[in-house]
Amino acid sequence: NDWGKNIGVPTVAALNDAITRGEGKDIILASEAYQEHMIGEIARQIKEENRRIVMIAGPSSSGKTSFSHRLSIQLNNVGLKAHPIAIDNYFLDREKTPKDENGEYDFECLEALDIEEFNKHMLQLLRGERVEMPTFNFKLGKQEFHGNSLTMGKGDVLVMEGIHGLNDKLSYAIPANDKFKVYISAITALNIDEHNRIPTTDNREIRRMVRDARTRGTSAQETIARWQSVRRGEERHIFPFQEDADVMFNSALVYELAVLKQYAEPLLFQIPKDAPEYYEAKRLLKFLSYFLNVTSESLPNNSICREFTGGSCFNV
Repeated sequence: NDWGKNIGVPTVAALNDAITRGEGKDIILASEAYQEHMIGEIARQIKEENRRIVMIAGPSSSGKTSFSHRLSIQLNNVGLKAHPIAIDNYFLDREKTPKDENGEYDFECLEALDIEEFNKHMLQLLRGERVEMPTFNFKLGKQEFHGNSLTMGKGDVLVMEGIHGLNDKLSYAIPANDKFKVYISAITALNIDEHNRIPTTDNREIRRMVRDARTRGTSAQETIARWQSVRRGEERHIFPFQEDADVMFNSALVYELAVLKQYAEPLLFQIPKDAPEYYEAKRLLKFLSYFLNVTSESLPNNSICREFTGGSCFNV
């Protein structure tokens, strides 16, 4: 909130006024500079505390992947060699995945991961041994090995991201003094007005809608239909561990809803009136109508916002 006031954008009205004055690009640059500064501070803390494995977790659409890559770059800047790794590569093969109470595969439970293999590999890496790293093929639902091997040197750091990153049951064999835990979420500082805040979950729901339509061909209707299930998974597997983090990183950008609007609105308008998801779509359209558009052309290609709109320099 204080940072929003410092740059003169505490509310949506103030953001719209700034956009009208042609200051949208300046707000983007200020937001990105602030985040880069915070990521740099986290990298310096990791080096000072001599941690070797960074565990990153956060709810859906919090920007974990982009953050892990940007943190890796900052770790390199302070003299460490970072290796970003997705914990999702340790998923069990599809037929071994546990099922939920409805008989559906439960990909969000801890038991969907090969915990034993994960810990074995991490301990081997900490000992300086060479490990062939797995890649999970989501289309085939199986773990694969493509000759991607990794060996950790003295100044190397593993940067792991996944929804169970803060749960010590995942990394039970790794010594606590080797782990550095980061909780990431989009805690929206922008207010609609002086009395109404923007719900953090609305921001993430719109992020996910835009990203899934672009990367997975998922309709806005499907995203809305699944959203409550996603939220339940967060309540069960992510939020209980957030207080165990060494640091918290806020991935929200004060300008992002003005950028995401142009991507989200066409998707929401496609939902038919007789669909159960129509009323949620109508609510989100009303919410987005408060914002003036800001073009995405001015977004840096390493922005967390690019993870959702596209055009990122990272593989996200």
